[in-house]
Amino acid sequence: MERTGGTRPPGGGWSHLIAGLSREAPVLIAGPTASGKSALAMDLAARDGRLIVNADALQVYANWRILTARPSVAEEAALPHALYGLVARDAAWSVGHWLRAVTPLLASQPVVIVGGTGLYFMALTRGLVPVPDTPPHMRAEADARLAADGIAALLAEIDAETAARIDHANPARVQRAWEVFRATGRGLASWQAQTGAPLLDLAGCEPVVLAPSPNWLNPRIDARLQQMLAAGALEEARAELPFWDPARPSARAIGAPELVSHLQGVMSLDDAISAAQLASRQYAKRQRTWFRSQMRDWRVFAQL
Repeated sequence: MERTGGTRPPGGGWSHLIAGLSREAPVLIAGPTASGKSALAMDLAARDGRLIVNADALQVYANWRILTARPSVAEEAALPHALYGLVARDAAWSVGHWLRAVTPLLASQPVVIVGGTGLYFMALTRGLVPVPDTPPHMRAEADARLAADGIAALLAEIDAETAARIDHANPARVQRAWEVFRATGRGLASWQAQTGAPLLDLAGCEPVVLAPSPNWLNPRIDARLQQMLAAGALEEARAELPFWDPARPSARAIGAPELVSHLQGVMSLDDAISAAQLASRQYAKRQRTWFRSQMRDWRVFAQL
């Protein structure tokens, strides 16, 4: 299949895996950014007539195609895709929203579910924690507290069990735990003890983690940002300027804060590019760490 996307690095290198993957079972493909998982998913979909289902928390947003490396218009026209670009920049979206959206797709046709958001895969195969949504005013209060007082202040105000388990280096996770505790009076750890039944049994799926080495992946990450710029990433960020709100989840698109800072006159384009490349490499490192710790029962492919 000929690819026409302008932001996908060439030579994904995983086509040798296809012959060993089931033609009937749901295929789940996780991997860090720029690892070639979307190319593998498209090859698999072309072989089996599968629906490609997005499992990336940033590719759901309609205002970002280039910077989140969403499939191109031509790629979406060539093969069936679902759950890409369906959420407005300011709309609420969570793993619960994603799980509800993916549920009817599992019965429609064979699927390949692909993305870099590990929590989506965990909810799909281990069950969803039934945590209530927190009200917008509390989220705004949490945003303000985090900006003014930092992570340590929020950690000090949640239950000890959750504080002991949570990743202290992840502001979004800490903020979420704080919001849940304030809104419900129960810690996130307590809610997690009531996880519901999973939609898919992992034993009946083909779960794959792509785990290329940083020496292979980091140059691809740097090259992809240059490809994104050539494809119009700066113009995409410019179109976002009138609506820019760094507190929104959609603003976490890797590279968006840096390009917006350049457009606002805060940094040069070269500095913005370097900062965005660094942010993407750091994000990939966090993904690799998460996959190693949480997906030990998946098939891991480390070598091309």
